[in-house]
Amino acid sequence: MLVEIGQVEAIFRYPVKSMAGERLEVAELGWHGLEGDRRLALRRIDDRSGFPWLTAAKLPDLLLFTPLRRDDATPQHSAQPNLLLPAHIRTPDGELMSAFGDDLATEVGRRYGAPVEMMQMKHGIFDDASISVIASDTVREIGRLAGLTPDVRRFRPNILVHLLRPAPFQEDEWLGGELTFGEADDAPAITVTMRDVRCSMVNLDPDSASPAPEMLKAIVRANQNNAGIYGAVTRTGRVAVGETIRFRAAAEQGDRG
Repeated sequence: MLVEIGQVEAIFRYPVKSMAGERLEVAELGWHGLEGDRRLALRRIDDRSGFPWLTAAKLPDLLLFTPLRRDDATPQHSAQPNLLLPAHIRTPDGELMSAFGDDLATEVGRRYGAPVEMMQMKHGIFDDASISVIASDTVREIGRLAGLTPDVRRFRPNILVHLLRPAPFQEDEWLGGELTFGEADDAPAITVTMRDVRCSMVNLDPDSASPAPEMLKAIVRANQNNAGIYGAVTRTGRVAVGETIRFRAAAEQGDRG
């Protein structure tokens, strides 16, 4: 049985991995997450590991680079995914550089201390899963415990949930279940696959990149370093702010009558 648990409070997309994100009113949820989300990333050229992508955990300044779409008039949701890709990047110093240009690679490489290059991946570049969700109550509780003003941007979710039954870390109860976004029978949906184990990126202020270690410490103390969930898309479609979110428990997944 589907049970209403809240509404979509906000939607976020991050065109370039670890760079500044954008807040949306509507987005298309495809098989590989939100269209246009993390389709670009900077590769560390000299890295031979299985994860060569440069992230803000290694270069906090990345958060201060802002991707800009090809055309400012491009709608937030587009039937042409390539229009969602950034053509330019604004640096922390205010310079506008081509996303795939040598100037940007040189600037980021200078800050990082090693060469990088921009890469585009059709299905996105994700750490653990293609869609992430967190509740605003969880964000507020972590901020309270850390003694800092709550800022959802530290957690870089795709979907922020406003819960009907306020309670922090309620997301843990969704593990294995299904979330649907909208009331139609064919509303987009995800299966909750795992808890979101947090790293030092939550310590970084999105506006200054300055660290606040008390954020991660608060998550460790309060919920064993988990905050939010990851999911796998099971039904595609458009997600919009204000839509109803419903939940089906894991034990009911095989019964959709």
